[in-house]
Amino acid sequence: MMGIVFGIVVGLALGLTGGGGSIFAVPLLIYGLDVAPASAVAISLGAVAITAAFGAAEGLYRGVVELRAALIFAVAGMLAAPLGVYIGGRVSDTLVVLSFAALMAVVAVRMGLKARRRPDESRVVRARLSAEAEGDAGTVCHYSNDGRLRLNAPCSAALAGVGLVVGVLSGFFGVGGGFLIVPALILITEMGIHRAVATSLLVITLIGLSGLGSAAVSGREIDWALTGLFVIGGVLGMFSGRVLARYLAGATLQFVFAVAMLATAAFIVVERLVVGA
Repeated sequence: MMGIVFGIVVGLALGLTGGGGSIFAVPLLIYGLDVAPASAVAISLGAVAITAAFGAAEGLYRGVVELRAALIFAVAGMLAAPLGVYIGGRVSDTLVVLSFAALMAVVAVRMGLKARRRPDESRVVRARLSAEAEGDAGTVCHYSNDGRLRLNAPCSAALAGVGLVVGVLSGFFGVGGGFLIVPALILITEMGIHRAVATSLLVITLIGLSGLGSAAVSGREIDWALTGLFVIGGVLGMFSGRVLARYLAGATLQFVFAVAMLATAAFIVVERLVVGA
């Protein structure tokens, strides 16, 4: 049942951080459940994608997902995710794990800086979509008078370009990519943080499923029972986050997650280069 327990941890992290929480999935699978790195990446892709789908469904129901922007981003990512899976299958487990540790460190630093510089945004989480999301707007990919996002060629090209990068990283590392998707949406379209977080959930779902499918087709060993338990825990964690978000979300929680990421990254490096040497 540790699969459910660890899934709850990932669901809470995914729900409460607004981006980057799913990055705990792979280390928990490798070091907590003794899953091989290649299989852990595949299981993580599936679990995070399905967990994110529940939040995406709420966002779509409430009309706070920029559907066309999400689809451009996601289609590019879905096309690139198999490449990330392919590359991950051609390098050593040690390189994959150490690269993952470096990614965790980068995400942790970014999360800590964001909590310090923009503490108000730290309360915007995936677990509970704010009513303020309906009022978010954008100016780079301009909104028309009727409130629709006008996706001109430069805007669409930028979304697709970043989608390709996120797709490769998701396929290689088994992460949702929210830590890249949310700031990219805000930068490219300047949509508000609430709407960007809601939109990113749909992107994570589609790219993650593409990566999982590619891993399965490529012959990676995937424990589907464990994946199911991880999904159950992730959904429970996400819905628990809905209750906890109003009390816990904020800069302090972001710092806690950032420190936990750095500590996990340091553990991975020590385990691989010192203990495993």
